Amino acid sequence: MARKSIIARAKREPKYKSRVVRRCSLCGRKHGYLRDFGLCRICFREAANEGVLPGIKKSSW
Repeated sequence: MARKSIIARAKREPKYKSRVVRRCSLCGRKHGYLRDFGLCRICFREAANEGVLPGIKKSSW
């Protein structure tokens, strides 16, 4: 889990638009971030398996 100071710094308005750091809303992770859901890949998978995300289901082929 990311440190609280790093998460707080990412929430501030950046000086330049290109400096925005998108972080997971649950754990604060910055890598593997899915913009459509605002979650990292790990939290997305957990939420999808629990059925929290509407319209998302596990794929099988």
